[in-house]
Amino acid sequence: MSARALTAGALGGALAGAVAKAADESGPTWAADLGSYPAAWVLAVALLGRAAPGTREAALRAGISFAAMSVAYYAWAALVLGFGWNRLLAAWLLLSATAVPAVAVAVHRATRQDGAVPGALLAGAAGIVLAGGAVLGNAAGHPVQAVADVLVAGLLVGVLPRRGRTRLWATALLVPATWPAGLGLGVLAAVLG
Repeated sequence: MSARALTAGALGGALAGAVAKAADESGPTWAADLGSYPAAWVLAVALLGRAAPGTREAALRAGISFAAMSVAYYAWAALVLGFGWNRLLAAWLLLSATAVPAVAVAVHRATRQDGAVPGALLAGAAGIVLAGGAVLGNAAGHPVQAVADVLVAGLLVGVLPRRGRTRLWATALLVPATWPAGLGLGVLAAVLG
């Protein structure tokens, strides 16, 4: 495992977290949406997973990057904006050590394999984007985010897979995968709330 890759992931995550929190508080709704809806974060984890040379690297890179992003996001809120520290940081760090590496590994494997199961995994990742985004919620009130959601979901099912059959399965399973993804996000919201 390259220390350089892990350091780059941590620095990239920290920069993304600080920018996301700054965007949240910048004023324009579209900027706040891009920093707080899941599309950008799911895409980042998916790209880290796909680019990694192996599953171990996918898990570590994504987990470290997401942890650094979470710390930077809440540090910006506390230290720059004066909001104080938020208890949700612990939950996001827990996700950085559990769900985030699992998603990165799933994407790593799914983008290299052919068939329905890899397609379903990628459809699940895209389903998180659609279920947690503005498309199914309030697309008219958040049009920039709705477009971002559709673009990211399209990238996850149509561009990331390296094999055509996986691409077809991911696309076909996107709508059905969005419902359980929404249920999972609902459970997460209830736990964090």
